[in-house]
Amino acid sequence: MHDIRRIREAPEAFDAMLARRGLGALSAELLSLDRRRRAAQTAFQEMQAARNALSRRIGAARGKGEDASALQAEAASMAEAIAREEAEEKRLGAELDALLATIPNWLDDAVPTGTSEADNVVLRSWGERRSFPYTPLQHFELGERLGLGSPSRARDGSPLMDFEAAARLAGARFVVLKGALARLERALGQFMLDVQTGEHGYTEVNPPLLVREAVLYGTGQLPKFREDQFETTDGRWLIPTAEVPLTNLARERVLDEAELPMRVTALTPCFRSEAGSAGRDTRGMLRQHQFMKVELVSITTPERSDAEHERMTASAEIILQRLGLAYRVVDLCSADIGFGATRTYDLEVWLPGQGAYREISSCSNCRDFQARRMDARYRPAESKGTRFVHTLNGSGVAVGRALIAVMETYQRADGGIDIPEVLRPYMGGLAAITP
Repeated sequence: MHDIRRIREAPEAFDAMLARRGLGALSAELLSLDRRRRAAQTAFQEMQAARNALSRRIGAARGKGEDASALQAEAASMAEAIAREEAEEKRLGAELDALLATIPNWLDDAVPTGTSEADNVVLRSWGERRSFPYTPLQHFELGERLGLGSPSRARDGSPLMDFEAAARLAGARFVVLKGALARLERALGQFMLDVQTGEHGYTEVNPPLLVREAVLYGTGQLPKFREDQFETTDGRWLIPTAEVPLTNLARERVLDEAELPMRVTALTPCFRSEAGSAGRDTRGMLRQHQFMKVELVSITTPERSDAEHERMTASAEIILQRLGLAYRVVDLCSADIGFGATRTYDLEVWLPGQGAYREISSCSNCRDFQARRMDARYRPAESKGTRFVHTLNGSGVAVGRALIAVMETYQRADGGIDIPEVLRPYMGGLAAITP
């Protein structure tokens, strides 16, 4: 949610920011609503003051034994006008808030200006992209062929990565993992949690997977992205990412500055309808309705949020480095950055089977955008009053996509998959999934 005072102070800058996002100017409409709301509020307050003065006159008249019926009639008429003005102020306020809720976050000045993802800026790269003496397979080709005629294949004769079984159970964009691949996915998630909690100071949380509508509103998924969510019949919603419940842990709270930064992490299933992605990544596990992800969330002060953004990104990078996966860090441009972010770094991992970099983590600084929607504040140690916290979120990382990257990077000519060293303790010492 935007601070309307900032828009009042710099309407041209606000419209220029929206233009960088590819949106039309909105300051005139917002400020018109704001002026009308404040005028109604002022009229309401003035009428209340006049009614209070009239009530004192009525009391004084009665105290003297005088007839106060005319004054009482005037007070009754005034009460109706006050109710109308109060209703108008609330209506205009609700209209203003509803419009503000659909407007994306104010961009950081450092965000590159662009018109598409082609204008994203690569900040750095890590690792060497593995070369193969043969044409590397994509993950779904490996998974569907893995272990044919060997113990690596599931006991019922089906592949370890089974899209047909998933389609029978749930439809498109689901997968059934079995045997060693199921364990490999679990190993990746456990490894990520251990690193983030043991080395980077994140506290592990096991949050609800179903949340109230207000919780999704707090992090910006609602109302704008309603079609991307799964709603239940009782008014709750499946989480699209653990960012939603983790960030809302600060909801409607006033934290002490000494409690900050608050760093939390969770490994959860995530659920997305993938509205608008028809025809994109229809094969394999890249874009699914249900997937596993380790999420990182930080709640901090405004002064520390930029440094926390860099720290969070580094915490996600170390996972890819220890897995030996080549990746790059990309500064998202104004046309590609998310709704709630003021600045975002994407980590893109190299997938040899696709011959392309694909996103595996987005680390975003939302500053006070989400905090205003959640009413999440802190009490500064050296000053009076409260301030809005700054919130940050990032994938640390997407487990399913890490599984894809490991499979494609560590594939062998015989169709097997070598297990990265750091994962072998989680795999009972298994060094490879053999064909």
